[in-house]
Amino acid sequence: MGANQLNRSLGIRMVIVVVIGNIIGSGVYKKVAPMAAELHSSGWVLICWMLGGIITLFGALSNAEVAGLLADTGGEYAYYKKIYNKFFAFIFGWSLFAVIQTAGISSLAYVFAQSFNSIFPFPPLLSMPDFNIGGIFYPFADFNVKLTAIILIILLTLVNARGIKTGTWVSSAILILVFGGIFLIIGAGLSTGHSNISQAFDMKTANNAPVTFSAVFTAMLAAFWGYQGWASVGYVGGEIKDAKRNIPKGITIGVFIIIGLYMLVNATYLSLLSIPALEQIYKGGNQIAAIEAVRTFWGQNGALFISVLILVTTLGCTNATILSSSRTYFAMAREELFFPSVARLNNAKAPANSLLYQCVWACLLILSGTFDQLTDMIIFAVFIYYGATTLGVFILRKKMPDTPRPYKVWGYPAVPAIVILFCAALFINTIFARPREAAIGVVLMLTGVPMYFWFKKNKKQQEAFEQE
Repeated sequence: MGANQLNRSLGIRMVIVVVIGNIIGSGVYKKVAPMAAELHSSGWVLICWMLGGIITLFGALSNAEVAGLLADTGGEYAYYKKIYNKFFAFIFGWSLFAVIQTAGISSLAYVFAQSFNSIFPFPPLLSMPDFNIGGIFYPFADFNVKLTAIILIILLTLVNARGIKTGTWVSSAILILVFGGIFLIIGAGLSTGHSNISQAFDMKTANNAPVTFSAVFTAMLAAFWGYQGWASVGYVGGEIKDAKRNIPKGITIGVFIIIGLYMLVNATYLSLLSIPALEQIYKGGNQIAAIEAVRTFWGQNGALFISVLILVTTLGCTNATILSSSRTYFAMAREELFFPSVARLNNAKAPANSLLYQCVWACLLILSGTFDQLTDMIIFAVFIYYGATTLGVFILRKKMPDTPRPYKVWGYPAVPAIVILFCAALFINTIFARPREAAIGVVLMLTGVPMYFWFKKNKKQQEAFEQE
């Protein structure tokens, strides 16, 4: 094996761990509150979680066909080169670096830091909450929380620089604790006298106000943060045994498990907290819905328990996201479409320089915004590419009709068509419902255009130099 080649060391069990580890993070604890504030109905909140799960599953099934055909390190970056062209593939990879994955790491680390601070409060640092850039970015607001998040990212980057097996075993251990904790909350929460399960399915809204199409889509924007991350397993395709079979299987199993878990745990929250209470939590800004739900039946000890569980969960998801995301930039750098040093592996066969670049940018993004601002920006950006990958199912069936496919998407052509239409609708709705987040996301993605031509120019200069 070459010195600059990744090890194929992950089997199907670890593929499922990577899928679930990249999904289950902060959304399962936080996003029920903004959804309640948008819909004013617990029944509609559950419907949006289910719709989000179904669309995610449809997208995962479509992605699985493409992954089964083209699996390689870099995930969609590798797929898009064959479906579209190198330019589009680069813009995707740059979008991961500029906003999608790095902002995901930042958001998860931010929630970890919030929970850590609720258990072990830090004294205020750099108390300049009103200092801002353009009235949008407040880098020193809650700086003690942000500093904790930055330290977490640095530490987990160092862990993953020790190799992929170290990173995945950390994720496995954390997931066991997370599932145990969440099922304990579901069991205890639904069996307590404080629970009113019929309340969770109540379709009535405050003042009988109608639930609008736009409100459903905006609420689903929050739900999709909870489901975000399943495609990340494709980024480590070059380190998976029998990747063309194990990636589709791992994605499908992982997403099914998450949908079932999310429906149960959100029904538990909604049986314990009324819609007005959830709306108040959302307005409070620094509260987490899951903590308040558990506090209703376990008091302060329960709040401490779930704060620790959130710590463990977001630790695991941050770790899994750091592990998988860095592989795309490594794949780009090998083709001289990223910073050259990123193409090198360390002695542990880990892309250490890719991890370093990712770490620095993710830390800067933490200083840029709040949790909800970052997550809305991510979902807006990521659904552009979910739609592009799903469209690839149709394109590849025409381009490569006779190529063996280990997996074919169930319900073709209806299932991938539904995903594409949904992605387009969510994209348009976000522009109107969250214009600031949409604009920031687009600007960050479009910085990839001049970067592409800069890298291409450097590549030509290097080739000319070598020929002299």
